[in-house]
Amino acid sequence: MNKDLLKQKDYWDGQVNDFDSIYARSKSRFDNWIDATFRWDMYARFDYAMENSEPIQGRTFLDVGCGTGRYALEFARRGARRVVGIDIAEKMLAVCEQRAREARLEDRCTFIHADLTQYSFDSKFEVCVGMGLFDYIREPLPVLTKMREVTSDRAIMSFPRFWTWRAPVRKVRLALRGCDVYFYTKERLGALLKQAGFKRYALSRVGQLYCVTAFV
Repeated sequence: MNKDLLKQKDYWDGQVNDFDSIYARSKSRFDNWIDATFRWDMYARFDYAMENSEPIQGRTFLDVGCGTGRYALEFARRGARRVVGIDIAEKMLAVCEQRAREARLEDRCTFIHADLTQYSFDSKFEVCVGMGLFDYIREPLPVLTKMREVTSDRAIMSFPRFWTWRAPVRKVRLALRGCDVYFYTKERLGALLKQAGFKRYALSRVGQLYCVTAFV
């Protein structure tokens, strides 16, 4: 892994519980209110990914930057034939594997510790998702290109918008924790998707995010 990835790996290995508590809504009542008020688009992007992945039943999915498996395991619960999650943070993947066993989904879920751009898959996936992934990638084009190469139908992704009140706040807050974060304009997104080789895409504004479904 390069220096940027190692830095991200160390950060996310140390953030497993805090990160997952946002989705689990297991914080204090006040902190849950903060998340629901200011991070509602994190929940909305989950709904976006599920809706735009349909039909899920019987299909194959790759979850890039799968974190603690919230997306990957939900695809399996909804009948996906095969789900692969890939992430650079080993502690995140340990949570994924434990949850897959507890939910008896391990026969359809595989979790891989690797850098996507350096990993070779034995077949393509019908749907590839990268939700909450590109916030932390300095050079997104190689990742987008690899996602397109390993996908036969569509890729579903989220990108934090550049011109929002939360962008500078988040930039400073995460920098103090040693985590770099990056933001996108609609124009830059269009150029990146074209360079990566996607034929067409649909873009939606979801709170302070862009959610994109890009078709191969």
